[in-house]
Amino acid sequence: MSEEQEHSKLYELGGKLSSWASDFSAHPYVQFAFVVLCVAWFASGLPVDILTAALSILAISLTQMVLNRQNLREAEAHRRDVAMHAKLDELVIASRRARDEMAGIEDLDEEVIVEMKEHAEEARDEAEKAVEAARRRRSKT
Repeated sequence: MSEEQEHSKLYELGGKLSSWASDFSAHPYVQFAFVVLCVAWFASGLPVDILTAALSILAISLTQMVLNRQNLREAEAHRRDVAMHAKLDELVIASRRARDEMAGIEDLDEEVIVEMKEHAEEARDEAEKAVEAARRRRSKT
């Protein structure tokens, strides 16, 4: 059973509510409205401790909602990245001129990837020189 199928209806409802609330609260008008609310609260002489408690609870809740939303987006981005790498690996393997060892290099250490990139650049430079030399030979004949 996949992770998506394991989620209950309540979990899905909470996720939708969290997404809506984080999108809504991120809007500049809503943020401006909170500032106006706080100024009006102070100006009207209402108890500050109630406002402080309400804003603290709201801040904690909204922070968690935004983090939940961000986690969902990162999971989706990761899924797309894995799919893109699989497609690129398939193209590298299928291409006659591509080096098969380039497939799957995203899992290697960065130093190894940089080294492989430098070797690829050197090979490209050599190939460009060979093509240019062949063009010169053709133009002479």
